[in-house]
Amino acid sequence: MTSAIKCENVLVAYGDLQVLRGVSFDITAGQGVVLLGANGCGKSTLMRSLNGLEKLQSGSICIHGDDLTKASGRQLRQIRRGMGYVFQQFNLVPQLSAFQNVLLGAMGRHRLGLLSCLSLTASAEERGKALYCLERVGMADRAMHRPSELSGGQQQRVAIARMLMQAPKLVVADEPIASLDPKAGREVLDILWRIVREEGLSMLCTLHQLDFAQEYADRIIGLKAGRVEIDAAITNTNIDQLNALYSGMTRVDAMPTEGVIA
Repeated sequence: MTSAIKCENVLVAYGDLQVLRGVSFDITAGQGVVLLGANGCGKSTLMRSLNGLEKLQSGSICIHGDDLTKASGRQLRQIRRGMGYVFQQFNLVPQLSAFQNVLLGAMGRHRLGLLSCLSLTASAEERGKALYCLERVGMADRAMHRPSELSGGQQQRVAIARMLMQAPKLVVADEPIASLDPKAGREVLDILWRIVREEGLSMLCTLHQLDFAQEYADRIIGLKAGRVEIDAAITNTNIDQLNALYSGMTRVDAMPTEGVIA
């Protein structure tokens, strides 16, 4: 099957500190994967590496067959256009309405960029799609509200609508419910995973809530001290294995240095 994300022996270091230590996994297209691991285990570095923001000491990362390590600046921008991000912090523009924020999701596919996505200059087709994306997340009735007038859960729904407006093939969700209460968090995950499955998208989603990981994921990848400790279908994992990711030596800065490849 086609790979959405393929990492092969990825090594990333900051000076003498080895953060990712031979990370390898292959996420097939259409699969929803949860990435687990304690703070300091290398998750954030891995997530940054997936869109070319971290330089690899060795190894490779391919997104839908395109090798990030060999991509030119133009090719890297093209790869990123096919990746939709949902962040812990919602990253909405506070001066714009929910509708206008969602329109920004189309910016990457227009030559004029931002100018093509302003509500007064966007095409009727783009405006209609933005409203449809808000409908998909249950926020059409809040389209003209600014972020300050929305709850945290509502703001994250708008951020998901903006991601959907981008029309990505791959979704990368970095702790999307970390700043939400349990009820709002479940509502956001319900919406996010429903959309991913309805659209046939691939997703890598970092979470700390083990119960949610077991409920939503097709597969679990667990990092511990910069290495892949678990890579298995959710049906082949148990809570003791997941809990073990958070015990013992979990941080990359707690492990001995093994020599950095220049």
